[in-house]
Amino acid sequence: MYLNKALVIGNLTRDPELRSLPSGIKVATFSLATNRVWKDQSGQKKENTDYHNIVVFGRQAETVAQYLKKGSSALVEGRMQTRSWDDKTSGQKKYRMEIVADRVQFGPRPFGGGTSSSGASTSAPSEKTPDSNIGEADSIEYPEEEIKADDIPF
Repeated sequence: MYLNKALVIGNLTRDPELRSLPSGIKVATFSLATNRVWKDQSGQKKENTDYHNIVVFGRQAETVAQYLKKGSSALVEGRMQTRSWDDKTSGQKKYRMEIVADRVQFGPRPFGGGTSSSGASTSAPSEKTPDSNIGEADSIEYPEEEIKADDIPF
């Protein structure tokens, strides 16, 4: 059995680039940064950032190019793929590892971060009412009583 599955959550390092194949199919490419934080043996905090090349096809590519921008948060689910080509200037074979996305889910947007076509903010944080959760991530309400492992049905 074989499995080629990639799942990454991170922030875009640049605006998506939208192109078209000769067949007319749209292709969007962008890069996603993921961070990893840990403590070394001496207790010092260390941080590492990895960059992932993402490729999206079809209608989803158009949606990604329309709504995601540099700094946006996104979850990408897809498969790993290595492409190769001959570099025209050096004549050497070049390789690129990328994630071909099956699904891209947009992350939460900060409240008041939306802009209209004129570039003005659509709402100010001071105008927030209890019913206006537009642009905020849904929060999870946890039960107040303690959950016991024996109560879980699976």
